Amino acid sequence: MKLYVLFLGECCIDKGAVISPGVGDGKRVHIPIPAYLVKTDDGKNIVIDTGMHRGHIEDPEYTWRGQEISQILLPVMRPEDYLVRRLADLDLAVEDITHVINTHLHFDHAGCNSLFKHAPIYVQREHYNVARDNPVFPNQYWNLPELHYELIDGEPELFPGIHMILTPGHAPYHQSILLRLQESGNILLCSDAIYCQDNLDHDAWGGQADPELAKESAEKLVGIAQEENALMIYGHDPDQWKTLRHAPFHYS
Repeated sequence: MKLYVLFLGECCIDKGAVISPGVGDGKRVHIPIPAYLVKTDDGKNIVIDTGMHRGHIEDPEYTWRGQEISQILLPVMRPEDYLVRRLADLDLAVEDITHVINTHLHFDHAGCNSLFKHAPIYVQREHYNVARDNPVFPNQYWNLPELHYELIDGEPELFPGIHMILTPGHAPYHQSILLRLQESGNILLCSDAIYCQDNLDHDAWGGQADPELAKESAEKLVGIAQEENALMIYGHDPDQWKTLRHAPFHYS
């Protein structure tokens, strides 16, 4: 099994207001928007999260124009940051993707779900139910009749070596993913359960929808990482991002 880390653009944010209240308040930083491609040994091509909609290339306020959030969060997306382009860099077409997993359905994680009419999309059942018709999770990107969702209950091993982990707090029934890799070692994709290292170092959870629950989920992930000797990849950490192996290179 191989894991490719994909760069799908950035968001320019007020760090303290968005990801680490009390740490970096008023400081403007660019945070990465990641997605992941997993190539399994039996031929599956699995995309984990789909990034932002391509409309942000021409219009950074494509999703949040006129809303208060646009004052603290502004997408920065180039043509080459579009998921289709990143897959093409790996000699894959959209049609080559066999499965999609969403950690959750925010605009920067499900913005390109509409590309995958041919593939099942996996998300937690209760998260899907909460997100439907909820403006916090812009439905125009993912709640579409032509898409086929496979709804998950709990923490299954969805495919061999790919384990779902419930990590609510950032969003109801958010899920993280543990990947068991043979050569690189285990990797824990925290997604937005942990935005960045500062959350752990400074106990800074106020940027999450439910800070107390987010802290519990983060502690759960830290425990799993220790038990599994796993590398934790955070959701949007610009410092950690510089240290990761990016596509076309991979973990295996």
